[in-house]
Amino acid sequence: MHQLNWLLHVPRKKILHYGLITAIIVSCITSGILWSRHQPAQTITEDIPLVRTVVIGSNSTAQDYIYSGEVRGRFESQLAFQVGGKVTKRFIELGSTVRAGEVLMQIDSKDLQQTVNSSSAQVYSAESQLKLAKNNLSRYQQLYAQGAISRAQLDQYQNEYEVASASVQQTSAQLSQGVNQLNYSLLYADQPGIISSISVEAGQVVSAGQMILTIVQDGEREIEISVPENRIEELRKATQFKVAFWALPSTTVEGKVREIAPMADATTRTYKVRISLINPPQEIKLGMTAAVTINNAMQTASLTIPLSAVYQTGSSPEVWVIKDNVVNLRSVQTGNFSGNQIQILAGLNPGETIVTAGVQKLRPGQKVRTIGGDNS
Repeated sequence: MHQLNWLLHVPRKKILHYGLITAIIVSCITSGILWSRHQPAQTITEDIPLVRTVVIGSNSTAQDYIYSGEVRGRFESQLAFQVGGKVTKRFIELGSTVRAGEVLMQIDSKDLQQTVNSSSAQVYSAESQLKLAKNNLSRYQQLYAQGAISRAQLDQYQNEYEVASASVQQTSAQLSQGVNQLNYSLLYADQPGIISSISVEAGQVVSAGQMILTIVQDGEREIEISVPENRIEELRKATQFKVAFWALPSTTVEGKVREIAPMADATTRTYKVRISLINPPQEIKLGMTAAVTINNAMQTASLTIPLSAVYQTGSSPEVWVIKDNVVNLRSVQTGNFSGNQIQILAGLNPGETIVTAGVQKLRPGQKVRTIGGDNS
């Protein structure tokens, strides 16, 4: 009743004004609701990366391995002086052909000669003492036979004679040793051959046992190569060896394994292998560079993939495998590698598609777009 009375006393213009405002407010609210209903919903799009892929194929061809080597002699001798001293003369040059017993080098023998002279004088002195002791012993033996001296006195002169005799033997042995030392001042060739290396020059002081030069005996020639430890077994099973020479491009020689070092080199961690040459031509010289090609002659199927496809964060290598445009990691067992390819021993099958680029940006179960698809 009070509200009705209030409306009766309100002027008509104010009522119309309030009604117009109310209508505008209602119209705005209604328009907003209708606009929101007709506005299309925003869609959340997923970022699908683009990756490069390759389809795995199998290879069934035998693999050849080529090792660089050097022509060496079948028998090599490293010679050294048996005494130390200063090298005064060198009678040979690198590549010289020598005969057995030929003098190769000489060291200063002045001190050795003085040692021989001293030993010779000691021998002369000892022999004089022995002569005196012998004469004394002979005289006292006669006196003892006549009963002029006691047995103790005779034993004393007998002992002096034996000491003098031992002294002669000792000094004679020292003299012989000195003469040998003097002879060691000359370095002789113990066999015929070719001088392949010389490590000292005249005027250089050397010690006893220091390697001076190397003689390669005439006869059989070999190739020395260095093989990593993961290919030693392959080399043992190899059936064919081809040897080519850089200086003789038209010459190829058959070879066979003669020797494999029992231990790896401490520096390079590779094994020294000697390949004997079968019927080598005369043109092959010591020190020539050679290339030894080793073939298994075994046709075994193998899988190879690009090195860029291997993804490793833990202890074992893994590969991203794509199926229905979804990637997942799979552990693999790797073998030998050559160039930018690596052998897969287990974990993958021919025909599967793997990621070769962008492996660090993926996560398991992620969808991807692919590019590529050539057979590995």
